[in-house]
Amino acid sequence: MKKKILYILLAFMTASLCSCGSEIKKEDYMEASNSSEKISEVTEKPSEITEKASEIAEKPDEITEKPNEVTETTEDLSSFASGIKTEDTEKESETEFVLNGEIEERCPQIYETKRSDVSYGEFSHDTYYSNTCQMERGYSILLPADYCEDKKYPVLYLLHGIFGDEYSFSNDKSNKIKEIIGNMAADGIIEETILVCPNMYAASDPDQKPGFDSKSVLPYDNFINDLVNDLMPYIERKYSVLTGRENTYLAGFSMGGRETIFITLQRPELFGYVCAISAAPGIVPAKDKFMVHEGQISEDEMKFADGTIEPNVFIICCGTRDSVVGQFPKQYHELLETNGANNIWYEINGADHDNNAIKSGLFNLFKQIAFDKSK
Repeated sequence: MKKKILYILLAFMTASLCSCGSEIKKEDYMEASNSSEKISEVTEKPSEITEKASEIAEKPDEITEKPNEVTETTEDLSSFASGIKTEDTEKESETEFVLNGEIEERCPQIYETKRSDVSYGEFSHDTYYSNTCQMERGYSILLPADYCEDKKYPVLYLLHGIFGDEYSFSNDKSNKIKEIIGNMAADGIIEETILVCPNMYAASDPDQKPGFDSKSVLPYDNFINDLVNDLMPYIERKYSVLTGRENTYLAGFSMGGRETIFITLQRPELFGYVCAISAAPGIVPAKDKFMVHEGQISEDEMKFADGTIEPNVFIICCGTRDSVVGQFPKQYHELLETNGANNIWYEINGADHDNNAIKSGLFNLFKQIAFDKSK
């Protein structure tokens, strides 16, 4: 009797296991079937994939392929060109502005705020022919609101960062460029000034694009030739510009900051007042998280040539929390100092690779210009 009961139990357990196994196989089959259906859905709609690929191909400016195959959208790349857009949480100084030789970390609110009693200039766009690049090239220009051919104005050339162009600063309202220049001029601190924003990517091949590799950044190093031989003479012919180094200023951000330093070292007789903001590595050999930089000159050459005139003001600045260029701007300052090249170095507390650093740099450049010219 006991054996019979045991046989019945064993038979029941075997049947249960078989049933369970068939259910598992059924579920596996259904999952495989569902996967096949999903694969089928993709293969049945190749036109959708082709359409997406076509959309990307038709908009090359909206995506840039890096050597490590990481892609960035236009919005992401703009932070390299004209700064990360951030709100400044640091409290502005409540003291009245005093014209002196001291650096102020933050641009005072009164100079970056649009005021009803001030008329501001508007950006416009034009082109010039570049013998350096053998093609027409564009630039944006900010003329004073009451620009007049009967009056002559100093000019500031402002250089964008990597992946940017002549529209980077004119389209980015977060940097308060119009307000800073307009307000400081309205208060009589600086002269009314013309601002020129060129396309710094001086390539002779119109199909060449910037990227994080040695070949792709070479056109930035070529910009010195386009600026000196083509753009500056054109601006001086077309607009009512005060000439001479005392009236010619140079500033740049990120890659533009790097080229600002390089151009200043090579042609100091042309620029009396200079500011490099959050300057990118690559003037001397270096390696950062993006690429290996071969360098334009050696560390020993990071100086002004013997007997050459130096800028009246040469500022290098960077945010203490810069997530893109890190300590490279400070290293430039230290190299220049070691090699006997005078420069003003300061940091913007809490600023990233952002608009707060740009506003600070531009404000302090104009403040130092005004103070130097008041002596």
